[in-house]
Amino acid sequence: MAAASGLATTIAGAKMEVSVCKPSKASSILGFSSRPTLRNGKRVVQNAVFFKPRCEFASDSAAVGENVKLKDPSVTALEMLKTSAADRYTKERSSILVIGLSIHTAPVEMREKLAVPEAEWPRAIGELCSLNHIEEAAVLSTCNRMEIYVVALSWRRGTREVMEWMAKTSGIPVSELRQHLFLLRDNEATQHLFEVSAGLDSLVLGEGQILAQVKQVVKVGQGVVGFGRNISTLFKNAITAGKRVRTETNIASGAVSISSAAVELAVMKLPESGAHSARMLVVGAGKMGKLVIKHLVSKGCNKMVVVNRSEEKVVALREEFKDIEIIYKPPSEMLSCAAEADVIFTSTSSEAPLFLKEHAETLPPVSAELGGLRLFIDISVPRNVGSCVAEVESARLYNVDDLKEVVEANKEDRHRKAMEAQSIIGEQSKEFEAWRDSLETVPTLKKLRSYAERVRVAELEKCLAKLGDDIPKKTRRAVDDLSRGVMNKLLHGPMQHLRCDGSDGRTLEETLQNMHALNRMYNLETEMFMLEQKIRAKVEQTQK
Repeated sequence: MAAASGLATTIAGAKMEVSVCKPSKASSILGFSSRPTLRNGKRVVQNAVFFKPRCEFASDSAAVGENVKLKDPSVTALEMLKTSAADRYTKERSSILVIGLSIHTAPVEMREKLAVPEAEWPRAIGELCSLNHIEEAAVLSTCNRMEIYVVALSWRRGTREVMEWMAKTSGIPVSELRQHLFLLRDNEATQHLFEVSAGLDSLVLGEGQILAQVKQVVKVGQGVVGFGRNISTLFKNAITAGKRVRTETNIASGAVSISSAAVELAVMKLPESGAHSARMLVVGAGKMGKLVIKHLVSKGCNKMVVVNRSEEKVVALREEFKDIEIIYKPPSEMLSCAAEADVIFTSTSSEAPLFLKEHAETLPPVSAELGGLRLFIDISVPRNVGSCVAEVESARLYNVDDLKEVVEANKEDRHRKAMEAQSIIGEQSKEFEAWRDSLETVPTLKKLRSYAERVRVAELEKCLAKLGDDIPKKTRRAVDDLSRGVMNKLLHGPMQHLRCDGSDGRTLEETLQNMHALNRMYNLETEMFMLEQKIRAKVEQTQK
């Protein structure tokens, strides 16, 4: 990824200016390749910093042993924590991390190996949250990206655990993954997800499908253990940011989707004289396939064949495009349909290739008027068309990585809108961080009330002892109620000043100052309290 300053190429309808920039702190320490970022409306690729050799992490060796010991019920986790690396935890609160790869950092061959089907997201969340240092998790897996979002007790250890999980799931060695993964932490992770939701990190700047995919993460995550408060709120804020950007900047106006880019590519590769006469086959009638059909219609195509598992979706398409001849065929007739097609679009969720070299070789030749070449345009991840098809002389194969050359329309206008979008994303990001900061006061509230209750009970017992054993129950109850009333009234003021919804920056700052003051005055040890609560939860989880 590193390159001389000034080298430019085009990605996502934005000028990619490759320059040497300072990578994020998290990326520098762990050696991840930094992700592309937007700067003045241009996507800037930060210099690649690859993983350091494992021996350079010798100082973390204690963490490995700690991982094992935390799972041993015979050892008290809190004792291990306090006697080993407690400082490593208490110096930082839980971090929000995103670890992943996208079309900007990894080829489709790698992305498809890491892809996690939507039906398996709950399983993936469960596996991630079973790791020792991961509290919450979410998976965002699309044709252009595979990103893991987590809340980690320790971001260094959490990063390593997630990376090892990705290697195990995909079968790709950690050493190979390191060259393509990016890591972002806290504010940078939040900013990234908001940019993704707004369509600023897409191959097609401003495309709308990614917002629907972010919404789906929340829908699937509801009720899944591990899709917790922090991650859930983060994604909901990202949805709000995505909606605001599209509403307030109109960034999507004039933008194209992956499907429309695929159609544009087909038109670009066909001879001008044969573009309207080419026979079209669309394999898959899901969201992507439907959009392909829509854009084919907009290009003047009035007849096409659609192969799909069920006819129901094709019937709905006929209702929507009443003037277009849409012929339904079952998957069993896919090869015979391909034999009669000049251009084949594939967009199914199949994890195995639908077309291989031997299939393409048996297909009859395309007419000379269309260049004699059959076009396979595969916009699926995992891919529906094997890379071996490219070896067939009478075929040309294109996948999602080949769409970059057609994504150039309305660049300057979308650059301006992207800059407007950044201010909205900044507002949403601050709001989320303020909400997250406000959560820091919750343990102090609990500790303060617990401290006050201990004092109340101790003083109550002294009072009752002086009154003797023969005092009436009514009197005993009245004294108890009196002590509770006094405690609650004394706590009311401090409690009010520790409550904050995070929507007011000034109030939040004052609240955090009050929290630190109370921690000092009453020696509440909030950080250790938070840590103990988290470790107890992890121990209970591993012992189930």
